[in-house]
Amino acid sequence: MILWLLLLGFITYIILRQRVAHLTRTPLWVLWLALMAPAFLWIAWFVIHGEDSPLPTEVALGSFVVSPLIYWILFFWGRRDIRPPLEQDPGVTPARESAGIKAVSRPVPPASLQELRALNDGEEQELRDCFDWTVYALHQIDYRPQAVICRGQLRSPPDSAYHKIRAKIEDKFGDRFLIIFQEDFKGQPFFILVPNPEQAVQLDDLNKPGLALLLAGITLFTTTLVGTQIAAVSPEQVQSDPELLLQGLPYAVALMLILGIHESGHYFAAAFYKIKTTLPYFIPFPLFLGTFGAFIKMRSPMPNRKVLFDISIAGPLAGFVVTLPLLWWGLVHSTVVPMPENPIMFQITALDPKTSLILTFLSKLALGSQLTLTSAINLHPVAVAGCIGLIATALNLIPVGQLDGGHIIHAMFGQVKATRIGQITRIVFLGIAWMQRVWIIWALLLFLMPVVDSPALNDVSELDNRRDILGLLAIALLLAIVLPAPRLITQWLNII
Repeated sequence: MILWLLLLGFITYIILRQRVAHLTRTPLWVLWLALMAPAFLWIAWFVIHGEDSPLPTEVALGSFVVSPLIYWILFFWGRRDIRPPLEQDPGVTPARESAGIKAVSRPVPPASLQELRALNDGEEQELRDCFDWTVYALHQIDYRPQAVICRGQLRSPPDSAYHKIRAKIEDKFGDRFLIIFQEDFKGQPFFILVPNPEQAVQLDDLNKPGLALLLAGITLFTTTLVGTQIAAVSPEQVQSDPELLLQGLPYAVALMLILGIHESGHYFAAAFYKIKTTLPYFIPFPLFLGTFGAFIKMRSPMPNRKVLFDISIAGPLAGFVVTLPLLWWGLVHSTVVPMPENPIMFQITALDPKTSLILTFLSKLALGSQLTLTSAINLHPVAVAGCIGLIATALNLIPVGQLDGGHIIHAMFGQVKATRIGQITRIVFLGIAWMQRVWIIWALLLFLMPVVDSPALNDVSELDNRRDILGLLAIALLLAIVLPAPRLITQWLNII
């Protein structure tokens, strides 16, 4: 529990430092304490009263209500106004008339704000000429720091409109801007032009196979060390006989295969769409699981929601396809033991398979009639890696913000609806964590993650039915992993 608390505290601090510190004058450590209050309360209760005495429901729920409330009060109390003033001079430009159409007068910004404009008057007229009224009838152009917002009325299919407008803008301005096509909160599509940063990084600079292999080798060693402990080999025994390290390899290889295939799914999907990305890199860690997973970093914006969907779902599906046979094999080689009187959250020597619907099915398939209502499973090291693979798949499929599930929901429903779904998911997952305590840390972390995902360049064109169905199946997979098996299912499987 102390290790989980340290991990939660570290991740919370990193997120606050990166996402929040520049937005408020409230000291970072104060915000950190406000968010960590429920975790500290939970730990203090168990230290004082022991694990046999559960935290009262009203106290637990009250802490999750009061803590975010205090956090937001402290945050807004010290909130910085980081936006430059956009007040405009009451003077207006002379109205222009052309072909019987009266141009709308627009305010002239003061000289101090002229520098914020990404276009001068001549360039603005060139931009207006890029919008054909039969494709997208342009009504107004707004300026923001480092952005030009073009609002109007869509009069053709979104995908066709985006490609036509983008082609004309690129013909006039070259690669000076990234052209983003997005929807506002009322569902009205608009264009945003933002400066295109110089892409000095080449693909060869991103691909560092030497570094990738080095990190993979170190991670193989750290996960092997953890694997020996899972195989009930003590560090003293390893020191006296180094060959015993080989008993940790099944866990290490299985876990790295699951995590590596997951990130490789993202990598190859990105390569297919010619998205600049790094190679998959493992993160070694000598304790806990032996690793903090693997990651890739993409350096190109998503061209549309179709590409965003394909790249996002490729990782969890690839990882899950590998996880299933490894978990089944590990369960076949696991042993059935009596259920302890006070089972803990993730006890590999006595795991309750009914905590997950998918795990229930696989356990029954692997162990057959040995599995009963009072049975637990002493997991084989490969089965431990498979369970971690299930958890990793579920965590990535949660439809919040920058997680794979957040990208998937964004691609299916658009950025605005995905943000609302993310807010609801945070609350729902907190309820799931109350039923399955293994998810409590991640439920807390969801409240620290931004729910707004970065837009694709064409963020208006919708997915086809095949991708929508696949996205719904991915959410169903998430629920099948995190929800416990109902009694009706356990009776049907004869786990009685």
